[in-house]
Amino acid sequence: MAISSSSAVWKGNLVDGNGIMTVGRGWYEGPYTKASRFDNGAGTNPEELIGAAHAGCYSMFLSAILAKSGFAPAEIRTTATVHLGDGPAITLIELATEGRVPGCSEAAFLEHAEKAKAGCPVSKALSAVPMTLKATLVL
Repeated sequence: MAISSSSAVWKGNLVDGNGIMTVGRGWYEGPYTKASRFDNGAGTNPEELIGAAHAGCYSMFLSAILAKSGFAPAEIRTTATVHLGDGPAITLIELATEGRVPGCSEAAFLEHAEKAKAGCPVSKALSAVPMTLKATLVL
């Protein structure tokens, strides 16, 4: 199986410092600061990258389990909203997914969406965090 890694460099103290996070083999590199993490300042933050990883993993996993059940998904769009609360600690992840899956009933889509929430590798890794799911079948 694949082994993946990403990296980060932080320079300075928390208040005045800054850093760069690099995903994988350099496909994405983004600056981050205290302001980008806690005050909606310019740049990215670890929670956004966790959200991107979760949304990507979930979409792929949902597509795979739908296909395994005989459905051919045309498109799965997922947003993962990661809440950072006091501590600081990640306190909630909200998954919202929309799927265009010809021939799939809403009930079957919702069932598969819940299975994907429980089974995708990133969901499993983040299972200590409360997670919600809003799944919508788009015609």
